[in-house]
Amino acid sequence: MIPSLQGLTGLYKLLSDETRLRILMLLTAEPLCVCELCGILDQPQPKVSKNLSKLRDMGIVVDERREKFVFYRLTEQSSYLNQLLKDLSANLPNYPRLLNDRERLADKDKYLTLCTINLE
Repeated sequence: MIPSLQGLTGLYKLLSDETRLRILMLLTAEPLCVCELCGILDQPQPKVSKNLSKLRDMGIVVDERREKFVFYRLTEQSSYLNQLLKDLSANLPNYPRLLNDRERLADKDKYLTLCTINLE
């Protein structure tokens, strides 16, 4: 489904923030919790949470509580956005920062463990 012009403008405003775009690109691979996103992006928790909140408010991501953690995943709502993210994923070598984030995804469990230690 193609979004309305207003929806399209709102979507591109959200995507114009580097942190939000990086989060979305990571979530194309799999659902992640805030701790994992903070570790992969090397960003403070308040910044990541604020951006996730904006994405959730736009209906782009949904959250799910699993024990002590809140995991985020992309919604299937916007085929336009999903195609855009798919095209970016296919061209990751052109975007070194996004490629680096994807490579750091392999270490996500390390960040979850650090978060657990900090919660106790």
